[in-house]
Amino acid sequence: MNNQQKQVWFITGASKGFGLALTKQLLELGHKVAATSRNKESIEEQIGSSPNLLALTVDITNDNEVKSAIEETVKTFGKIDVAVNNAGYMLLGALEEVSDKEFRQSASVNIFAFQNVIRHAMPYFRKQQSGHFFNFASSAGYSADACAGSYNAVKHAVIGFSEALALEANPFNVKVTIVAPGLFRTNFLGEFPIAQNKIEGYPTQSLVDAMNLYNGKQPGNPDKLVKILIDIAGKEDAPIHLVMGKDAYQRAADYYKTQLEKLEQLKELSCSTDFE
Repeated sequence: MNNQQKQVWFITGASKGFGLALTKQLLELGHKVAATSRNKESIEEQIGSSPNLLALTVDITNDNEVKSAIEETVKTFGKIDVAVNNAGYMLLGALEEVSDKEFRQSASVNIFAFQNVIRHAMPYFRKQQSGHFFNFASSAGYSADACAGSYNAVKHAVIGFSEALALEANPFNVKVTIVAPGLFRTNFLGEFPIAQNKIEGYPTQSLVDAMNLYNGKQPGNPDKLVKILIDIAGKEDAPIHLVMGKDAYQRAADYYKTQLEKLEQLKELSCSTDFE
């Protein structure tokens, strides 16, 4: 796929944040966009009408709705070149505080919905021997935070299955890029749920307060991030890991450095378990 050609993009969570910024830039450049949200009017109100925009109301946790949305994208625009798994949210709370229902709902949106898109976009990518998945993870997927374990878990999962997808898709010339942002100035920090079961002794509220304090002051520019995605879409040398933001880079670098040091320290113990 030549990234200079006009492409057809399928984007989840397109009514706000990175999804909305990406949709706007793509349309300005003449690309075609199938933009999904829980309510397509929220997209149309902000962007207006365009022959290159297909706004869709989709429950991304519903496999049949995702399948139908991708089919409608291909029917409307003739193909699909890029699929962006962007929709998601952050649940805060110590793991003891997070209920089964809260954790499962987070996994449904942040993990299984991604798989719905992958499952139904991949047949088109395989057939045309080209395509590109952008799966949004987070710098929180590389290292953990107390009282955000459920969010660490789902974003760690995105990194893991995306690495596997890259291996599976490579023979078909399909690219996979994991987008792992740090703190970017979107509405993300203003709309996160908190575990309902509060337990004294956990610093959940301190983390919530810190997030609220950062809201509106995040250093990252979302328009700059999505421009990079547009620039690398379909390129042969597109990276698998795209850690975005100075804070995200430092977090990932510190994590891997520490883990490698600990791994080396335990080398003798690790290698002591084989049969003699």
